Amino acid sequence: MPGKDYYQTLGVSRNDTDKEIKQAYRRLARKYHPDVNPGDRSAEARFKEINQAYEILSDPEKRKKYDQLGENWQYAKHFARAEWQQEPRWSFGRRGVSFDFGDSSFGTGDLDSLLDSLFHSFSGRDSGFRATRPERGEDMDYPLKITLEEAYRGSSRIIQVQIQTPCLRCGGMGILQSRPCPACRGSGRVATPRRLEVKIPPGVKDGSKVRIAGEGGTGYGGGPKGDLYLVISVRPHESFERKNSDLYVEVAVPLITAVLGGEVEVPTLKGKLRLKIPPESQNGQLFRLAGKGMPHLGDSTRGNLFVKMKVVLPTSLNPREKELFEQLRKIRPN
Repeated sequence: MPGKDYYQTLGVSRNDTDKEIKQAYRRLARKYHPDVNPGDRSAEARFKEINQAYEILSDPEKRKKYDQLGENWQYAKHFARAEWQQEPRWSFGRRGVSFDFGDSSFGTGDLDSLLDSLFHSFSGRDSGFRATRPERGEDMDYPLKITLEEAYRGSSRIIQVQIQTPCLRCGGMGILQSRPCPACRGSGRVATPRRLEVKIPPGVKDGSKVRIAGEGGTGYGGGPKGDLYLVISVRPHESFERKNSDLYVEVAVPLITAVLGGEVEVPTLKGKLRLKIPPESQNGQLFRLAGKGMPHLGDSTRGNLFVKMKVVLPTSLNPREKELFEQLRKIRPN
């Protein structure tokens, strides 16, 4: 099989079950995830290969086509969606391959002849074979890392994507004179850079997909373009922890404020605010600030901000302070 071996990429065999393939994927994804290997370009490339392999092998229909056609499985539809002219017999010519289209039976010949003839047909050099209708281009995923602040407010980015377009040399078939096309290395597609400004809506989270209509792969035969999907990954924040649309933050509270009550300053993604601390508040106590969390995607409502109180004990006490604490111990020994 020419090209990439997705089974080898995941370290599994062709006879392995879906469950075994999923287990292998999870193990490798954890090992090579960019967050686990920050700045490691080779790990990032390996992570992309692992995801590409799992995308094919985890889908029963795609896996079946891949097992039959190898890396060029996605172009099998060109064979299935073709319409032949109704003639009693029709010869490809060079090696005597012929077909009887009247009863849909095939003549004799080898696979190389068939593939080579199909290429000639797609290239317009043979009038006996033609595509029935235009095809929509493939959808594409583009991984995009953003900050929590960008996810909170929404933002725009300038990105450069490699758009897959049909290879002109082989007509998108990936085959040239019975061999993989050297221009596209048998894939049938070539990458063309495209610069885009994309909008990120407020409320996106890890795994969110933002659809950019009509910016995917080029269609076949004048068909429309596919869509581009931004696959969002939100970087961890140094202060806030996110759980769905709720945010959690820890705030230091002086001992005197915790005992007698008072106010402390609380950070939010929109700015700082003052939080009232009731007397005799306990260490680790949570305060809920309604509507101060993340926006819900596609909605005007917001989650909550939960403030965890961390009581800070005084240090470097002067003699008078120590004396007061001694008096307190006598009054409340336990």
